[in-house]
Amino acid sequence: MSSNLVIVYHRQPYTEVEVDGKIEYHENKSPNGIVPTLKSFFGRFDKGSWVAWKEAEDPNNPDFERRIEIEDDFGTYGVTRLPLTREQVKSFYEVSSKEAFWPILHGFKERYNYDPVDWPTFREVNWAFAEAAAAEAADGAVVWVHDYNLWLVPGYLRQLRPDVKISFFHHTPFPSADMFNVLPWRKEILESLLACDVVGFHIPRYVANFVSAARSMFEVDVTRRQKVEDDFASEFSALTEVSVPSELEFRGHKIGVQASPVGVDADYIEEVSQRPETDRMAAEIRAELGERRLLLSVGRTDYTKGGIDQLESFERILEANPDMLGKVKLMHVSVPANQNMTVYENIQADLEQMAGRINGRFGTLDWQPIALISRAIPFTDLVAYYRAANVAWITPLADGMNLVAKEFAAARVDGDGVLVLSEFAGAAVEMRSALLTNPFSARSMDSAIEQALAMEEVERKDRMKALRETVHKYDIRFWADHQMQALGGDAAKAARANAA
Repeated sequence: MSSNLVIVYHRQPYTEVEVDGKIEYHENKSPNGIVPTLKSFFGRFDKGSWVAWKEAEDPNNPDFERRIEIEDDFGTYGVTRLPLTREQVKSFYEVSSKEAFWPILHGFKERYNYDPVDWPTFREVNWAFAEAAAAEAADGAVVWVHDYNLWLVPGYLRQLRPDVKISFFHHTPFPSADMFNVLPWRKEILESLLACDVVGFHIPRYVANFVSAARSMFEVDVTRRQKVEDDFASEFSALTEVSVPSELEFRGHKIGVQASPVGVDADYIEEVSQRPETDRMAAEIRAELGERRLLLSVGRTDYTKGGIDQLESFERILEANPDMLGKVKLMHVSVPANQNMTVYENIQADLEQMAGRINGRFGTLDWQPIALISRAIPFTDLVAYYRAANVAWITPLADGMNLVAKEFAAARVDGDGVLVLSEFAGAAVEMRSALLTNPFSARSMDSAIEQALAMEEVERKDRMKALRETVHKYDIRFWADHQMQALGGDAAKAARANAA
């Protein structure tokens, strides 16, 4: 049976687990991952399917199951798995996407690496995704494509299936035209995205940047503009826009462009935070700290996350404030993003070396200023650390959104704690009650942490109250509904009817 909704995403919507020599497909339990949210859309349509890739030693092996049926808490849906070799995965994802596209998307032109990119393989993989989506889609179906490693899918799909409605969501920042146009394949990428019916981004600034890049390459008309809602127009954020285009026309085709901030499952996080075992763990953490205050930084090991800048700032703060020695601790969680890439290994080594130097310089027999954690912490344990921390220090140099900042606010059922947030994180546009800072300024970074540690209880609680209201209002369900509404017309009506 053809599907009314086809989701195209590089990840499979489950976890493969081997049990007694057989592969079982277990539901992905991540509370804030995008995958459970996407799967929730299947309940709004008569029939849904998912297209992803799976690494295969031999793509031509007749025993490879290209399509399977999954039944889980979200219903029954089909999953088409595209068999990619290790070489294809390395070329398409690790090299083209991570070494060429990722630095440009985040504004790190100096890290851009053009030479190893195998554009024919990127095209080939995107074509395979488009073919699989075209085969799954019913007449007039909605096909929802996700993220920059599938940039070419909309254009190919439009050629194969002009009848379907195509929506694309960009999960990273979208840079200015001057930065984006560094990519030699810019015209092909933009032409593909302009084949969509809807293109979604986290915040208005990324919408504006996309439109600017598109108009630098093609005759694209802005047929509708709109004022940015007050909740997303913070005067304190470097990423604020006052008004943005909301509809474009290209070669007679209308394209909706929309900002929809991805949120967290705030209700779930609050429920975890209120569990007795979370209370106990948070109390144990606080008891172990004693009178010391805890700074908590959580992120991936990536040059965009500003981990080195944080440690440099912490060293300056300890040097300038000897009264803090022995009285404050930084728990820096930096989880390797990709084990197969040298650039991330080098960053991890630099973090370890710097943390060791700072601990050696300031530490004592009973106090080490930095605890560097290089492994993933179970989410339920992380919520306890959110509860116990005095300050969450989230200062990426560039970030499409940043859900850790939202998780921290959702977890603070006590209404206390301070969020220090980079104004270059997409989340800063809506989380205006955080203590916003510029991670490119040593003075701004250092003073923000000093201010956070010195902040009086009344101000802390006022700020946290506003932050918690924001993360509940713009949660993951808001994002899902906002994106579905953007499709408009018959597709959205059908989804609403099935959901009713």
